Amino acid sequence: MRKRRRTTSTNTTTIDVAAGTPFIDTSRDFDAAPERVFQAFTDPELVVKWLGPRRLEMRLESYDARTGGSYRYTHLDGQGNEFGFRGVFHEVQEPLRIIQTFEFDGAPGQVTLDTTRFEDLGGRTRVVQHSVFPSVEARDMAVASGMDAGIKESMDRLEELLR
Repeated sequence: MRKRRRTTSTNTTTIDVAAGTPFIDTSRDFDAAPERVFQAFTDPELVVKWLGPRRLEMRLESYDARTGGSYRYTHLDGQGNEFGFRGVFHEVQEPLRIIQTFEFDGAPGQVTLDTTRFEDLGGRTRVVQHSVFPSVEARDMAVASGMDAGIKESMDRLEELLR
């Protein structure tokens, strides 16, 4: 089995969690055109290669990235634990924007509305995500779960995929 070599990047993921708001804002630059980055967010065969921490296996049950489509996937750890996620794509506008909901099975009813923008930087892309939680408490629980580490690792994996 061939081992993939990871290279160091100058691109970093920025996560802003402003006190007293139900928002999380994330941004990351990629050395790829917006069309390629957008495809990585919408093509199910690519999504499974980067979304989530490396230590978890991803089982994609459905992924219909179009306006009105939906998705469901499960992350599995080595101990047999499963972590399910689902949502609806409210708007998919290639290669500019995706608006979708996000819900973790472990926190039913705590639906987040996520807007992802793909900004053209002249052959490079800035991905800007704005997540709106139902309350400050729900946002704080997500942050306390360590989601920031998962976001950063996913963005690193996405960068590796786009190389």
